[in-house]
Amino acid sequence: MSPLSTAHRRTLRPTAALAIALVCGGLFPCFFRSARAGVPVGPAASTLTGQSGFGTIKGRLVWGGDTAPEAKNAVEKGKAEKDPTVCAASAAIRDKKLVVDPKTKGVRYAFAYLVRPKGNNPDAMKAALEKTPTVEIDQKNCEFLPYAVAVLQDQPVKFKSSDPVNHNIHLNPFTNPAFNQILPPNGEVDKKFVRERLPIKLTCDIHPWMEGWIMVVDHPFFAVSGEDGSFEIKGVPAGEQNLVVWQSTVGFATPGLARGMPVQVKAGEAVDVGEVKLDPSKVKK
Repeated sequence: MSPLSTAHRRTLRPTAALAIALVCGGLFPCFFRSARAGVPVGPAASTLTGQSGFGTIKGRLVWGGDTAPEAKNAVEKGKAEKDPTVCAASAAIRDKKLVVDPKTKGVRYAFAYLVRPKGNNPDAMKAALEKTPTVEIDQKNCEFLPYAVAVLQDQPVKFKSSDPVNHNIHLNPFTNPAFNQILPPNGEVDKKFVRERLPIKLTCDIHPWMEGWIMVVDHPFFAVSGEDGSFEIKGVPAGEQNLVVWQSTVGFATPGLARGMPVQVKAGEAVDVGEVKLDPSKVKK
């Protein structure tokens, strides 16, 4: 090979490298592999990291006694002290303060959430808002439906009434302003909330048996326990997190009270905290 051709080849090398760099940085992303590490670098690495940087926390809140307490009625059928032609007219209104499944001893309507989560998940936040753009709390048959609901900070909440009688929305939050407003038949009112450190009790002063609970969080890492007491929080950033399980008759059911219990979350895995026991001796009468 002539000296001229060798020099020409040396001149072309950086030009070719620049061309590859320009193509890879444009519309055609390159997915190289490191010869030493054998792992993706560049765009492939960021995609993989984003997919594997989150895990799941799951568990179950269960009654800690030998026998599950019997279900109770807040109002017997046809015996409402106020508006009996509407309230409990066709069926008894169940007491939902402490709902324990007799088969599994699972406790329903408890809030499971992270305390000051380490890390965030913008995609999970976006998905939560897209799934439920507005949270609706209805007053139907003189009950709040749903009984317990978690909402995101600044997420619209619509209080409405499907009943042909007056109700009212009465809230005494810790951080948000107190709120007490009459809701006429088939009326509605919209509200937004900032983060609260504890769930907010919701009542209707016209019908004193009516109550519900609202938990306001500023992150998407929360759940409400189901019929068997189970809860699952997905998309949690990997690392050590603090989990709280809170139920209205006992308050904090997890160790650590407001600080929560430590949970080590692994990327791409689900960690099961097992059964969280609700101590019967701590139930408020």
